[in-house]
Amino acid sequence: MTVIAPARGGPRARRRDFRLLWTGQATGRLGSSVTGVALPLVAVASLDASTLRVALLSAATWLPWLLMGLPAGAWVDRLPRRPMMVACDLTALLLFLSVPAAAWLDRLTMAHLSAVALGAGCAGVFFQTAYQVYLPSLLDSDELAEGNAKVQATEAAAQVGGPGVAGLVTQLAGAVNALLLDAVSYLVSALCLLTIRTREARPDRVRSGTLRQEIAEGLRFVARDPYLRVLTLFSAASNICLFGYQSILVVFLVREVGVAPGMVGVLAAATSLGAVLGAAAVPVPSRRFGSARTMLAAEIGAAPFGLLIPLTTKGAGLLTAVAGGFVIAAGVAAGNVLKGSFRQAYAPRALLGRITVTMQLVSYGTIPLGALLGGAVGTALGVRQAMWITTGGLAFTGLILLAGPLRRRRDLPSQPG
Repeated sequence: MTVIAPARGGPRARRRDFRLLWTGQATGRLGSSVTGVALPLVAVASLDASTLRVALLSAATWLPWLLMGLPAGAWVDRLPRRPMMVACDLTALLLFLSVPAAAWLDRLTMAHLSAVALGAGCAGVFFQTAYQVYLPSLLDSDELAEGNAKVQATEAAAQVGGPGVAGLVTQLAGAVNALLLDAVSYLVSALCLLTIRTREARPDRVRSGTLRQEIAEGLRFVARDPYLRVLTLFSAASNICLFGYQSILVVFLVREVGVAPGMVGVLAAATSLGAVLGAAAVPVPSRRFGSARTMLAAEIGAAPFGLLIPLTTKGAGLLTAVAGGFVIAAGVAAGNVLKGSFRQAYAPRALLGRITVTMQLVSYGTIPLGALLGGAVGTALGVRQAMWITTGGLAFTGLILLAGPLRRRRDLPSQPG
């Protein structure tokens, strides 16, 4: 077990450093949201990839959670987080620079794109885990909810701008060149992290066993805790369906509906406005009605609106895709703010990295399965039929939350009972 000492630095310095962390994370998310549109567009427009191959490309980004998620959590609990995040940013920077370089040399292949997606996914495993554990060192416990709301709202705003920028750059210069924006965003993120002055105190490493035993400790805590367990199972089920349709959404819009590549980014930006609204607004109903009740309302109430997306047609019919995606994005963002703040306040600090990565291993680990499901069903039955199946499944996933103690609570607990 690792005993974490408080970070060094006064309140004013920590607030400044939180703003730097916040800025770097938002910039990185802006680049990632560009890539989320540009990478499949490169596969579709430049390499004429099939529906299944585009889905496999999406799966490659999330596969590292299955391959290395648990060891990453243990290492995050052992090592300083800020240098780890800087290394992840620089790794991703080089990976995304390689795509336009290969394209300019006429050497770009689907294998190259998949390798970049896989490598960036590995960097993302360590970065996201370290970020979740590092954030509480810059905020007091009573500031976590507000801090997470700010981070989620800004990330959502980046998701609004990113697809629009990706669509514009794709129209003007091609999808490959849009990936240069992601590379720049990782550079900005790394610079922000390097200018943070607050330092985590060196942990006193008191080992209770081997790396495997430390991993098992985090697994047992999540498996035995009724709140963390049900949230993890819900996230796993919802991500299968959510990414089942999102992995083939570009194919659906471009080939089934007939949307121009540049317009795909505009539609993605419009739906992402829901995430901005959901993340920014969630503190108000959470205080008035309770954090547990607000989370249940957001997660259960938003998912059925996904059934609007398969109804999409050209012209005015595109509004159904925007409406469905808007409400889903709002619900997901609101739920993420509440779940992230709950986990950071609820979990023992010495176990936070392992608890975080255990939950993310299960929930993110199902994303490649969802992407493969979307691609396989789309290939076998047709893309629109696959959209109906995946969004239909998503509509029912929120009911999993009612199987645990959350339905009886007004607020999420602040510590294990």
